[in-house]
Amino acid sequence: MNGNTPGDAVDTILAQWRRERPDLDLAPMGVIGRLARCSALMQRELDTVFGAFEIGRGEFDVLATLRRAGAPYCLAPTALFSSLMITSGTMTHRLQGLEARGWIDRLPDPKDARSKLVRLTAEGLALIDRAIEAHLENERRILAPLAADEVAALDARLARLLAVLEPAEG
Repeated sequence: MNGNTPGDAVDTILAQWRRERPDLDLAPMGVIGRLARCSALMQRELDTVFGAFEIGRGEFDVLATLRRAGAPYCLAPTALFSSLMITSGTMTHRLQGLEARGWIDRLPDPKDARSKLVRLTAEGLALIDRAIEAHLENERRILAPLAADEVAALDARLARLLAVLEPAEG
């Protein structure tokens, strides 16, 4: 335990390792284990809200990426899958599902006759606008037990870790 919170599942694992291998420095295991566990538990909470809109996390990501691109909410598929760090095959599957539900259109690219652009439909725009509001409220709810200064400190530390882990852009 860290002294500030009651024991968690990671503390149990660490205690077992301390008993079996007292010679090991387990500090990294605690941090990484808690990050992984937080990620899994938060994703379950986030998926609940996405499910209320009958979309999955991947579909939400595509719709949100198009929405934050700004009007006319249109991007090339390569820009989408690069932004989302997924394969082109995964992107194709997602786009097919979103198009079948009427949330995106695929239009000819005026700059490249061999390509198509992906654009939010009016229905897709209305859906993502409702979904993002619910998503942000859910994130606020998840973080509500932490004080504002704790959230800011956590965000700063995670940003630092992400800067170390992420490959340099460009």
